[in-house]
Amino acid sequence: MPSERIQRRIDAFLDEADAASTTGDWPSVAEKARAVLAIDAGNEDAAGFLKMAEANGAGTTGTISQTIPEQAPAAALALPASFASGRYAVRRFLGEGGMKRVFLAHDSRLDREVAFCVIRAEGLDLTGRQRVLREAQTVARLGQHPNLVTVHDIGEDGGNPYIVQEYMGGDVAGLIAQAEDHRLPVERILQVAKDVCRGLSFIHAGGMVHRDLKPANVFVAADGTAKIGDFGLAVALDRSRLTEHGMMLGTVSYMPPEQALGGDSTPKADLYSLGAMLYEMVTGRPPFVGDDTLAVITQHLNTPPIALSWHRPELPAGLEALVMRLLEKDPGKRPASATEVLTALGAIDSTVAPLAREVGGETASADPIYRQTFVGREAELKQLQAAFDGAISGNGSLAMVVGEPGIGKTSVCDQLSTYVAMRGGRVLRGNCYEEGSLSLPYLPFVEAMRSYVLTREPDALRSELGSNAAHVAKIVSEVRDRIVIEAPAEPAVDDDRWRLLQGVTSFLTNAANVQPLMILLEDLHWSDRGTLDL
Repeated sequence: MPSERIQRRIDAFLDEADAASTTGDWPSVAEKARAVLAIDAGNEDAAGFLKMAEANGAGTTGTISQTIPEQAPAAALALPASFASGRYAVRRFLGEGGMKRVFLAHDSRLDREVAFCVIRAEGLDLTGRQRVLREAQTVARLGQHPNLVTVHDIGEDGGNPYIVQEYMGGDVAGLIAQAEDHRLPVERILQVAKDVCRGLSFIHAGGMVHRDLKPANVFVAADGTAKIGDFGLAVALDRSRLTEHGMMLGTVSYMPPEQALGGDSTPKADLYSLGAMLYEMVTGRPPFVGDDTLAVITQHLNTPPIALSWHRPELPAGLEALVMRLLEKDPGKRPASATEVLTALGAIDSTVAPLAREVGGETASADPIYRQTFVGREAELKQLQAAFDGAISGNGSLAMVVGEPGIGKTSVCDQLSTYVAMRGGRVLRGNCYEEGSLSLPYLPFVEAMRSYVLTREPDALRSELGSNAAHVAKIVSEVRDRIVIEAPAEPAVDDDRWRLLQGVTSFLTNAANVQPLMILLEDLHWSDRGTLDL
């Protein structure tokens, strides 16, 4: 049986063969099938793809090896002599991914060795090819940095875009593959992480987001320095291949939840990908694995990662805490910047073991296998997520999460809160108390609205409250502290209560027009009749 890592490579080749077959690119289908058969000679899917390709005119050149070559697809490639009208003389084939083939080449004009990356043009129209080159130009305009791979040249050759980069000789994916149990020493992990953070700080300051950070895109120089490369290439290509099956397979193990949901990529997305990469360097595997793309994405959205100390008990506690913060599903809970992460890395002492505690006379790790388990409530969570999606579309609703203590109500609501944050919404949380109505009417709503009021500028708050300011201020004193309230005439008691209810409803509706809201009232009791009415 192939190892888990080799099986992921086999699956990637098969998905690429499947995608190529849908576009009629039979030479690529044959190439990918042969790559799989070179690794797993008895693979029936690969044999089927190869037979299909040959039936559609793809050649049968090459033989199938019984051993795993250093670069399996190389045997299926005819090595070109040069590119760009002879300027770049090809030395040897370095490797390939789902989007590019890379060759070691000699730049005859500047007399240096370079990495010549040929971007796959299958399925790319003119706009797609131009987008790839624009991404490379953007990186080049940022200027040189010791932790970024330098882009030397860009262009097109035979209709295929190409990018000429500094030749590095290896990447972090190779370091992981060669390490014992695929786990890097802590000192090496810290060194790579610091280099990556320096590179990220530079590109984020320049207004860029990498969007595809992973071990294969972090290259290693001869002196051990780590450098980030392949900026935005996956995203540039994805925009032209949105319907292509399996297009995310090479990236999905490191994909931030908000990106999987189609949200905007921010610097915090790169920090999540950094966390996933560090997780793999520590444990030898990404935080989430699965049989297909959807299974992995679902875990990114809903499943807490297993604590790193469960894999490596000797790991410094500071490193584990940092990686788990980077892997927070809510971007707001991640570190503020790559610079902050770099500072945290500098404070980690690789010689300090994690704290331990005594359990039944034995020493045990202070961290459980999961920080929080979430099992068996996926159906309920999907219902709640659908309700929030409906609210974004203008169909607000009330959902009641009901059940006995300890069956997962709080966990479901916490997961929903993370989903809301990733969808650009905001959670207003209030707690109910058994004596809530007696001590302060509507206390859960007061707590929820207070957290919102304190973050709004007075002018914005005044606009959202409108004529209801005086009524809402009766239960949320912070409103009076933020804006000037004109005292209304004293209405009858029943009328006053009705105006209060209408005022709170109108205020929350106006606030939801600014940002989608979820109001979470925890531990609601029948005894709190006032809150139930509201």
